[in-house]
Amino acid sequence: MIQCMDQNGCLVQLRLGEDFIVEPEHVLVFCRFEQEWLVTNHCNRGLEFPGGKKERGESLEEAAFREVWEETGAILSQLKYCGFYVVNEIDHEFHKAIFFAEVIDVEQKEDYGETTGPVLVKQFPKTIKHDNRYSFIMKDDVLPATLSWLKREGLIT
Repeated sequence: MIQCMDQNGCLVQLRLGEDFIVEPEHVLVFCRFEQEWLVTNHCNRGLEFPGGKKERGESLEEAAFREVWEETGAILSQLKYCGFYVVNEIDHEFHKAIFFAEVIDVEQKEDYGETTGPVLVKQFPKTIKHDNRYSFIMKDDVLPATLSWLKREGLIT
């Protein structure tokens, strides 16, 4: 388990390669398209991987496919569960499942919900924690730890 504090001062506990104990209500999807990372530009937070809350009756996988489509217009070929993390806020905690996805295609849409749509990134800056273009979600240890895990698993080079 990896523990860190996020930009809001909340304790984050990351467990990669482990099954969840409490079923997550949120998903985060690390998307890869033609050797680049596919992120979305959230209107308030900035660049981040697509994700969000699972809807009633929806599986985590269905939520991941839907969130990626809604926020980027991407069509996924595969989805691999990577692990989960727990964010401990002052009055509650929430659990988020992490997936890795290969993207087949990105279709242009008229509406991307609360985002302005897809953005391709070759690599993330080493100074991402201080880069105002990126969401706070990308600035804790979840991003580098998950990227390292994906490399060890042979999912990325």
